[in-house]
Amino acid sequence: MTQLEQVKKLDDMGLDFAGFIFYPKSPRYVAKYMKGDQLKKAKLRLGKVGVFVNTPYEEVMRIVDEYGLDMVQLHGDETPRLCEQLANYISVIKVFRLGDDDPIDWITRPYQESCDMFLFDTLGVGYGGTGKKFNWDVLKNASMDKLFFLSGGIEPGDVEKLNEFSSEPVANKLFSIDINSRFELSNGIKDLEKIELFVNEMKGE
Repeated sequence: MTQLEQVKKLDDMGLDFAGFIFYPKSPRYVAKYMKGDQLKKAKLRLGKVGVFVNTPYEEVMRIVDEYGLDMVQLHGDETPRLCEQLANYISVIKVFRLGDDDPIDWITRPYQESCDMFLFDTLGVGYGGTGKKFNWDVLKNASMDKLFFLSGGIEPGDVEKLNEFSSEPVANKLFSIDINSRFELSNGIKDLEKIELFVNEMKGE
């Protein structure tokens, strides 16, 4: 998210989280659009998630305080040690970008005790989102015992697929659906009508 007014409208819709990217190379780099006190002072029910890529501990904690963040999402090559340090103060989501045959349990095991949740996204060049899906079947045989976000190119027509996936045993740990570029009018500007329709369909309304 880059626009506070849009964040407030998502809050009114009852969404659980809004993400704010603190990666300067991203076209959605929130510091170009919003000052920390604007977000920190906003009266919001939803959780404010800061997205970071290989950011040093001190810088993450400074931004957490400046923007009043509730969670951090680590999208780079962060170590379990850094996750553990941050998790002493704030909820930590570690991102894993998956290819078709990646051994999920082996990849996630070092982080099992050092962060609060995982997020599974699509493998691509660089650290940004790809807007593409990975094969969710790779998660079906995973034995990890950790809540996770499902991400990667999720779009308005995916409600039926998501409902099917939610019947899989691994989906007992599915905590949240992460949507982004497929619901945008332009970088950082969301199509709020499209989001509201998707949310209502997911709720069966």
